Amino acid sequence: MKQTAVVNFAPEKGSVELRQVDRPTIGEEDVLLKVGAVGVCGSDLHQWTSEHSWPVNYPVILGHEFAGTIEQVGSRVVGWKAGDRACSETAAVIDPNNPMTRAGLYNLDPTRKGYGYGVDGAMTEYVRVPSRCLHKVPDGLAFERACLTEPCCVAYNAVVVNGSVKPGDRIVVLGPGPIGLLCAAMAKLQGGIVAVVGLERDKVRLDIAKQYGCEVVVGDCREWAMAADGLGVDGVVDAAGISATLKTAIDIVRPAGWISKVGWGRAPINFSLDPMVQKNVTMKGSFSHNWAMWERVLRLLATGILNIDPVVGGTWTLEHWHEAFETMHSGEIAKAVLTPK
Repeated sequence: MKQTAVVNFAPEKGSVELRQVDRPTIGEEDVLLKVGAVGVCGSDLHQWTSEHSWPVNYPVILGHEFAGTIEQVGSRVVGWKAGDRACSETAAVIDPNNPMTRAGLYNLDPTRKGYGYGVDGAMTEYVRVPSRCLHKVPDGLAFERACLTEPCCVAYNAVVVNGSVKPGDRIVVLGPGPIGLLCAAMAKLQGGIVAVVGLERDKVRLDIAKQYGCEVVVGDCREWAMAADGLGVDGVVDAAGISATLKTAIDIVRPAGWISKVGWGRAPINFSLDPMVQKNVTMKGSFSHNWAMWERVLRLLATGILNIDPVVGGTWTLEHWHEAFETMHSGEIAKAVLTPK
């Protein structure tokens, strides 16, 4: 049986199109999930524009932020049945014997493969999902919001796990993309005084940051960072998709402060890290998420403590994926969501 899918078929720029593909079959420990909604991630756009820095298994169906209804369960699946509402983590393939997996950090398993680049993702009608990846979508949480649990977990990991925000801390978020905005929202929930830094072209997204109670800075943020006592901010979340912003983070963080680097940038850095050493700064990379983070974030979404409505700029059907990609890429909106017919 065939289904419609948004397929990235080659490494060249613009190599994404709507195709008819075979509906997946499932194994004993999998479920077949009928997709209710799938978020468009910046990484989807980067593969579309060929600006990514990770290996891609072409051709591949895009989409790793998704939720839906279980259509079929494998013979060895426990705790799930047809009709259950669920969302999925992104670690589609992991090595159960890898030391990181055995430590519960399967997101850091070097052999891990995720949806949308390593295996077929969810910009389609049905997707195969290992049951270990599933989380129950609480009643009352729409699929169009539940599908965005994944980027919220990325932000949770960057701010709560790999950052250290105390009430009253002054925090700078570099980059007002969807992840940056969600990082800012998380930092506000932690009690931080948050500034989101962007460019003139980011006006729409900076206005979203204001809705979360953040201050916004266009361009150079050094004045804001040094305003309290001249030493810099307590923490910086680098959520920009370029490497150069790491220098800014090092310049504006205070001695004994911290930097959480969640944005990907494929260009090499060409500056000294000595200031970071001199200031005794803690810097962590932040990648993906794990089971415990998903459970916490789903509670935040279901209770309304974390409101992601400001980030969502619209919903399109799969057939109109190109319009959704273009609208998000242009900066008119922060986040697009796709739904099958």
